[in-house]
Amino acid sequence: MEPARAGQEFAEALAAKDAARLTEVLAPDLDFRALTPNRAWEVSTADGFVTDVLPVWFEKNDHIDELQMLDTASVADRERMGYLFHGHNGDGPFIVEQQAYYEADDGRITWLRVLCSGFRPAD
Repeated sequence: MEPARAGQEFAEALAAKDAARLTEVLAPDLDFRALTPNRAWEVSTADGFVTDVLPVWFEKNDHIDELQMLDTASVADRERMGYLFHGHNGDGPFIVEQQAYYEADDGRITWLRVLCSGFRPAD
């Protein structure tokens, strides 16, 4: 799998909250860091991402209705992706945008840095 395809797989799996698919696209020894509006995140395994990050970023009642935008590009020896989710929860409709830089090896993301907008109200 090409690096850009790994980014697309990640964004689609994240939108689906698909833990099994995320574990397939993330390397077992993932180097992950992220900033969300209220917290810095760091895990060192794909399993850690799936168990410690995913259920907090998108809780059980947070429903992602659509991956509205996905943009990928190369930045020298790294890849970049930006994606926008539309969803809803008990507070109503929301949007979330994330920008990420990553490296992939053999079709799996090995290094990933994410910056998140947080849940923003949507009309």
